[in-house]
Amino acid sequence: MQQRRFQKRKFCKFCVEKVEHIDYKDIKVLRNYLTERGKILPRRMTGNCAKHQRKLTESIKQARSIALLAFSEK
Repeated sequence: MQQRRFQKRKFCKFCVEKVEHIDYKDIKVLRNYLTERGKILPRRMTGNCAKHQRKLTESIKQARSIALLAFSEK
């Protein structure tokens, strides 16, 4: 008989807090969604909804372009 493991349901932090706009200048928030090497974490790992994941990605790329975030960290 196979046992099933129940994982805690992931949820979109931005939906829960009713965030309308993800600010590209808020580096503390954006860093939570990057790996140590500077890659953007996917939805399946963060639990964000599709709408907020797109806005998050856009904000991270915007912050990178004006050098608030590094493109990669070695």
